Amino acid sequence: MTPSPKTPRPIIIDTDPGQDDAVAILLAFAAPEELSVLGITAVAGNVPLPLTEKNVRKICELAGRPDTPVYAGCARPMVRRGVTAEHVHGRTGLDGPDLPEPTMALRPGHGVDFLVETLMAAHDASVTLCMLGPLTNLGMALVKEPAIVTKIREVVLMGGGWRETGNITPAAEFNIHVDPHAAHNVFASGVPITMMPLDVTHKALTTRKRVDRFRALGTPVGTAVADLLGFFERFDEGKYGTDGAPLHDPCVIAWLLRPDLFKGRRVAVEIETGSERTMGMTVVDWWGVTARPANALVIDQIDADGFFDLLSERLSRFR
Repeated sequence: MTPSPKTPRPIIIDTDPGQDDAVAILLAFAAPEELSVLGITAVAGNVPLPLTEKNVRKICELAGRPDTPVYAGCARPMVRRGVTAEHVHGRTGLDGPDLPEPTMALRPGHGVDFLVETLMAAHDASVTLCMLGPLTNLGMALVKEPAIVTKIREVVLMGGGWRETGNITPAAEFNIHVDPHAAHNVFASGVPITMMPLDVTHKALTTRKRVDRFRALGTPVGTAVADLLGFFERFDEGKYGTDGAPLHDPCVIAWLLRPDLFKGRRVAVEIETGSERTMGMTVVDWWGVTARPANALVIDQIDADGFFDLLSERLSRFR
């Protein structure tokens, strides 16, 4: 008897592109057998919202997916003043390649409303949320309609750090620091969470050899990815003294496709929202020294060669 084909896992991507966000979106589109992208919501983060929503549409068109619903979400954090990262990602957020202006339109309505309406219409525990930027849109959706918690299969997010501490302040990683109150809402909500912190993404370096593999694909997507990473890595190479930069956000999508490439531990995580000195710190109880129940699977190990093999193989599917 021939086994029935698997149904692709429905996902929503929430993002603030960002070169590494762009690669993550492309990886999701390159896995139609495993993942069904219900829509993409943009949020302010690496650059302001008018650029992040435009950048999402640029990547959709690069991937040949202009049919994807794209929504603009929150233009600022829930409580604090916004922080951006042009010093890393460049003026546009996608500096590197010369990508054309998008022709596909934004969908009408707000990204938070799209999240709430899509989740409330779904079966229980059925939709995976792939969070690649600050958690503002999801934090607001949880405030607007707490019942969405039962509809979420898993939240997989790139954010935080504990051994690696911070990359925007001494204590905090950028995505969590930008909107710590939204992050607190998510981690306190009871949804299943898988967290990709700096502790794992700093082990996935875009070495010259790895970037050259993307360029060698000889396709518009391969060339664009090589150009994106060539620009993106210059900041972190100078900062860390490494060959290449951490490729953060694609780890979220890779986890859904190849969880065997990763290792971690279920632990308690809390978000600091009270201290300016440590605002946005992810307090990870790795050794179980408190009585707090585990609320997240925190990943800290990756098979980096296998990860880049996966990226190269999947991105080779674009023509």
